[in-house]
Amino acid sequence: MNQEKLKEALAKYQKDFWVRWPHERYKWEAAKWFGEHWDINADDFAQMFTVATEKTDNLLSSMNNYPRAMIQTYAEKDKEAVREMFIDLFDESKAVTDRVVKFQNRAQELCDMYTPEKQHYQRTMAVTVYLWLKEPDKYDIFKYSVCKGTCQFLENSFVPKKGDIVANIKGNKELVDGIIEGVKADDELIRLYRDNLDDTCYDDTSYRTLGFDISFYIANYLYLKESQKVEWLWDDYKPEITKEQWVSLLNDESVFTKQALEAMTRMKDFGGEATCSQLAEKYGDTVNFYNSASTALARRVIEKTDCKVKLGDDGRVRYWPVLYHGRKATSEEAGAFVWKLREELAAALDEVDLSEVNLYAKETMENPAMEAQDALEPYTREDFLAEVYMTGENYDTLRNILLKKQNIILQGAPGVGKTFAAKRLAYSVMGVKDESRIEFIQFHQNYSYEDFIMGYKPSGDGFELQYGIFYRFCQKAAENSELPYFFIIDEINRGNMSKIFGELLMLIEKDYRGTKATMAYNGQQFAVPKNLYIIGMMNTADRSLAMIDYALRRRFSFYTVEPGFESDGFRKYLNTLNDDTLNALITEVIALNKAITDNPSLGAGFCIGHSYFCGQKSDADEDLNGWMSSVVDYDIVPMLEEYWFDEPDKVRLWKNRLNGVFNN
Repeated sequence: MNQEKLKEALAKYQKDFWVRWPHERYKWEAAKWFGEHWDINADDFAQMFTVATEKTDNLLSSMNNYPRAMIQTYAEKDKEAVREMFIDLFDESKAVTDRVVKFQNRAQELCDMYTPEKQHYQRTMAVTVYLWLKEPDKYDIFKYSVCKGTCQFLENSFVPKKGDIVANIKGNKELVDGIIEGVKADDELIRLYRDNLDDTCYDDTSYRTLGFDISFYIANYLYLKESQKVEWLWDDYKPEITKEQWVSLLNDESVFTKQALEAMTRMKDFGGEATCSQLAEKYGDTVNFYNSASTALARRVIEKTDCKVKLGDDGRVRYWPVLYHGRKATSEEAGAFVWKLREELAAALDEVDLSEVNLYAKETMENPAMEAQDALEPYTREDFLAEVYMTGENYDTLRNILLKKQNIILQGAPGVGKTFAAKRLAYSVMGVKDESRIEFIQFHQNYSYEDFIMGYKPSGDGFELQYGIFYRFCQKAAENSELPYFFIIDEINRGNMSKIFGELLMLIEKDYRGTKATMAYNGQQFAVPKNLYIIGMMNTADRSLAMIDYALRRRFSFYTVEPGFESDGFRKYLNTLNDDTLNALITEVIALNKAITDNPSLGAGFCIGHSYFCGQKSDADEDLNGWMSSVVDYDIVPMLEEYWFDEPDKVRLWKNRLNGVFNN
């Protein structure tokens, strides 16, 4: 492997150790706990296994992957068979790869016998976790995506291949051995590591668990960051403040207050690039301390220098770009947003004396005043298109309809992501992720005006007038009229809307926004504020529901959300997974949607949406086939059986076509 790349990785791992350790130490705790509680001869084997593995966290259970749960199930049904599986797995007289294969074969036998409708999930990673728990100084956890990413980052000649258990386990061991050699040559890293092992942790004198954790860090942070283009937001903006100007500002106590200097000093010490969560975890103080200190500092800099400012899509000033570049955090970085010191400011910090500044918080300090909006994570059109699989043209149309009409209903087939899109549409209009300006409810047949607007409800011995969720949210929006607020209603056509909205049916029209009407219950004047937007969702494939009330229909614009299989965002998502079987399955689903659209008794409103196939990550390689099979058998086929209840041959045809991709 490339030794320089390894040194680079170890240095970065050491720098991030304080941030990672609280979240990753469970591995060492799990190994020690297992050693103290594993008893192969326990009378209640299922209970013993449950206790011994209870600290393994996501090593033995994650989204769509349940190896621990399946072993528990089989142990309840046939404890001796499972006991024998582990006796053979831990038999050191046999080759480890033979033991892994035998364990998986026995698991399949139990699966066929007791849970034929499910999988056993005893893939290579799960079985190597059992081996590592039993002998942490001898065995390494093998995870395909971790091994592959680490090898590529370190330019290792070994490349893991799916299904090649012998080569993968051997190659992974050599990879971890190489990392361990680098660790042993780094006295500072060893000291830091040993100082943080306590009596709840396995005493990892061989450094094998540390070696795997470093491999995990390399693959899921360094390699991911190196292989994917990092997009810095608003990188074309420059405040046009020179290094010399920054030096002058740093020496001006009216600009760089005590809190501001502490925030900047800690950011510089961290390497000049960090999230507020990372700074808070390493140096102390709260996340909001760094958020608010930065925002307040940027305001003072703008006032002092009259420098150029950055305006968001909503026309409001964004303050933090004066100090930093910014980007979204990766999954391995604690927090949501990463700031990086501007080059001129970073250079100025190197020239001033910061020795008297508190690097670590000694006590809780009072945060400077700030506007809450400035601390929120930005959300742009590009963010929407990356998350919601829709074309840019369709997004622009949707956004313009909402802004023009103020009331919109997203209608579409099951699984097109209407609910997911609604909240992100609100984010994109706001320009930030502000949950405080969004209210989400779901209508049902018993939803009433009293729940929605106001009504008398029992209270003690009598009744009292209570205000409903929409009435209260309107008042909240009216108090902050400069910002948009969003009221989102799922399953909007399931409620009796004329009854629910009552006299507000007229007031929600855009032309009547701000117009006051007298409420029936309290006789007071009330208006729906102009800065309130209503987004509803309805499922076009739900044949049990009546058509939406025409009185309400004319007050809403209707936008059909279509399956996004052809969108750039969905194609990028497929490329990250890089799975031929998934690509083949999507091709079949697109063909199925054409058949549904062409069917006169169904139509486009009954198509299969893309969201059934979303949510997977590139490090879940070994889980994809089982996940896809589950979606087909338990989501799509039952829907087809309902669509074509009187055409079983057509259901059988498509069931075979969809399942056929797994056998090619």
